Amino acid sequence: MRGYQRRPENLNLPVRRKLNSEYRSREYLTLDEVNRLIDAAELRPSRHPIRDKALLLLMFRHGLRLIDAAGLRWDAIMLAERRIMIHRLKGSKSGQHPLKDDEVEALGQLRQAYPGSQYLFPNERGGNLTRAAISRIVERCGEIAELPLPVHAHMLRHACGYHLANQGLDTRLIQDWLGHRNIEHAVRYTKLNPKRFEEISWG
Repeated sequence: MRGYQRRPENLNLPVRRKLNSEYRSREYLTLDEVNRLIDAAELRPSRHPIRDKALLLLMFRHGLRLIDAAGLRWDAIMLAERRIMIHRLKGSKSGQHPLKDDEVEALGQLRQAYPGSQYLFPNERGGNLTRAAISRIVERCGEIAELPLPVHAHMLRHACGYHLANQGLDTRLIQDWLGHRNIEHAVRYTKLNPKRFEEISWG
């Protein structure tokens, strides 16, 4: 089981290691790594490359958690207005986001591929993908993309936050985009923006 070690006195009780740093040095992906991850969705042996590629794209662009992505339905999509209603759970704030050209195209292909589904990301039985299934898709795409670190689904949400911060965007905007109720959760992204240090001179 990835990320777990077992108690020597009882092999049936998995124990989570305390620090994610035991597995990776950072908990987010760069933009290049995200693009490689999304491209890998078309290379993964699967009957659902259109679904999986759209899934990874929207998770990154809108900072979706697993639970947010799993429950996305078509009634949240306004293609004519190029808008998506993000219904966030876990105490976060919901909101409406604009859709970019490549997202509109991906969603159009998704609609054609699964015309009878009420969910954006359906499973084989017509219901929605579970959080566990989405996790496996992300992890497998990370392996196919040969990224330099183990990948998990929440890294796409962090990648979104750091990408916004690297553009120099206001912390309040990042907070609103990701649906954080507490601005301190958004501050973590601006604190690690390396552009803050570019004015430092060593000579």
